[in-house]
Amino acid sequence: MAASFLQSSLLPETLQELAQLAKPTSYADIAALGIVALGSAGYLLRGIAWDKPDPYNHLWYERPQLKDGAARNANKETRNIAQKMEEANKNLVIFWGSQSGTAEGFANRLARECHLRFGLEALAADLSDYDPETITLIPQTKFAIFIMSTFGEGDPSDNTAGFWDYIHKHGDISLSNLRYMAFGLGNSNYKYYNKVIDVVAEALEKFGAKSLMPVGKADDAEGGTEEDFMAWRDDLFAVFRKDLQFEEREIKYEPTLCVVEDESLEPIDLHHGEPVHPRDNAKAAAACSPIKALPIKNSYELFTSKDRNCIHMDLDISHESEIHYKTGDHLAVWPTNPDVEVERLLAVLGLSTRRSVPLSIKSLDAAVKVRVPTPTSAEALFRYYLEICAPVSRDTILSIAQFAPSPAAKLFLTTLGKDKTAYADFLTRTHLNLGRLLELAISTSGDSSAAGAWSGLPLSYLLETLTPTQPRYYSISSSSVVSPRAPSITALVSTSPLPNAPGELVHGLTTNYLLALSQSLSAAPDAPAPHPHGLTYALGGPASSLEGGKLHAHVRKSKFKLPALGSCPLVMVAAGTGLAPFRAFVAERVRLQQMGRPVGEMVLFFGCRHSDEDYIYREEIEEAARALDGKLKVVTAFSRVSGEKKVYVQDRVAECGDEVTRLIGEGANFYVCGRASMAREVGFKVQDAVKRTKGMGETEVREWSEALKRRGKWQEDVWG
Repeated sequence: MAASFLQSSLLPETLQELAQLAKPTSYADIAALGIVALGSAGYLLRGIAWDKPDPYNHLWYERPQLKDGAARNANKETRNIAQKMEEANKNLVIFWGSQSGTAEGFANRLARECHLRFGLEALAADLSDYDPETITLIPQTKFAIFIMSTFGEGDPSDNTAGFWDYIHKHGDISLSNLRYMAFGLGNSNYKYYNKVIDVVAEALEKFGAKSLMPVGKADDAEGGTEEDFMAWRDDLFAVFRKDLQFEEREIKYEPTLCVVEDESLEPIDLHHGEPVHPRDNAKAAAACSPIKALPIKNSYELFTSKDRNCIHMDLDISHESEIHYKTGDHLAVWPTNPDVEVERLLAVLGLSTRRSVPLSIKSLDAAVKVRVPTPTSAEALFRYYLEICAPVSRDTILSIAQFAPSPAAKLFLTTLGKDKTAYADFLTRTHLNLGRLLELAISTSGDSSAAGAWSGLPLSYLLETLTPTQPRYYSISSSSVVSPRAPSITALVSTSPLPNAPGELVHGLTTNYLLALSQSLSAAPDAPAPHPHGLTYALGGPASSLEGGKLHAHVRKSKFKLPALGSCPLVMVAAGTGLAPFRAFVAERVRLQQMGRPVGEMVLFFGCRHSDEDYIYREEIEEAARALDGKLKVVTAFSRVSGEKKVYVQDRVAECGDEVTRLIGEGANFYVCGRASMAREVGFKVQDAVKRTKGMGETEVREWSEALKRRGKWQEDVWG
């Protein structure tokens, strides 16, 4: 509004200046003005005497590839799930709600296995692709499975939002015809463990749906999601056999995708690895900006130690008018797989020399979506579009055995896949992703080279089995008020030794890619990126789109926000890189005070290993505390100071319990950012302090805590 007022106030003066400049000084000027006047009159008269539509006007807006509007409308997908099941001849729909891709992967796997084992025609369905009210139309002769994840503070995934709103806002839903099963993905370190599937199952029961088996739940606190899913799936198949009388048959691979080489395609026709949003729905579109190649303005390491690196990175969105962020939002980074794993997989599949040959991917089932861009190439698939570095599940090991190139390789895979204990022990000593697994299987037969040994493994199988690459989310560590066009992120580089093989390291996918990017920017132009573990990446990106120091990213809106009033008190609790959003919060409060605005009292609890090792942004925080003139109190906790007792951030919160409860009572917003296990412990300490200071009982304090969350006064941004 200020800009608009300024422009309007200057307008008369500007017009006067232009009028002076526009005065004709010759006959030529007068003639020219006459022509302009006639043209302007003709334009104005168009709405009076010449108000006829231009028959060719549409050509300005027509896209040739979308010329056949009738065909386009005819092929438009229905949003009625009952109609879709009828048209596609499906008797089972597996709805998935997924944020990171795990639930989606389970749904697709389960749909294929239900068909192969029992002959069921199954459809894996993105909840956002269908209108939730049409679930009521699914007939009793068919049934549904819900596989849904919980993340954050008991929140549903983005693609579940429409269904979530529907079951909460409508009380007159009738699902008496619906038979269903349900499985939830969660983490017991979180306060709201598997809340989404609990709420959904409760709503389905309330609306009259009939559950065919108990709700299953995965707990990823100890990395048990895969095994929990397999155990629930076995119970599901037992229900199929015993209760529903489905006949089980021998499994034989039937592809749902067709992958063919098409050398008639030119490079310009291909998707070389540029990322695309995995789902195109209104909720996701509203929450996320477009994906862009963003320049890296500045990058440096906040600290280095013998086993850890921590990166600060400033990005530049000054030329991206579609991208904006607010303090507290997330930046989603799209990673690149390391060269060594890309080359390993291409070699073992016999595709090294045909890596760039165009591949066209088509669905053989109208109800099955191709989950990666097409046409593309094998190199683009393995470098950018598929999660090839992820651990391989026992399920996958067993299913790959059918394609084994030798009896010895098949025996190795079946033995490893069938024995849960042996598999778990094996993973403590061996980092197992797909390429490494295929190499190991060949080495058991005495072959010295695995190159090309798995050329018979269909690419369609890999596309059906591997998870499409997902972005990794980082809390933006800059303030949109202070740095509106330069969001920053803070990332601790993940590199973990295996429990029984300390010399073998598992490298976090995105953080090591960020480290390579950061170090390449500080290296000499002709020097290789000095990654501490020797990892190299195609830093130039697909079709050289990232040359000059860029990365693919987009902004995702977050609920983790500062209160509208700067005078509102804040309590902030962070450990490690959980400090990132609070760096932004504090910087914004400093700017508000500089502008003469009232600033509320703040307490920042921060925990790390050692004050001289990983106390990130220490100088900035201390300078901000001085600038805020007593409005910011910083309380630190260090867990690895030699000769001293380990102190964690939750311990400091407990010590300051009286102050914390006072601030909350005065209307403070309470924030926690860091690992979920830390956030849970912090919650317990605050509840203990409330019980002590306010004399509340267990039930009362639980209700008090829930009320804070509902009002947005208690917010968490947690992971792991």
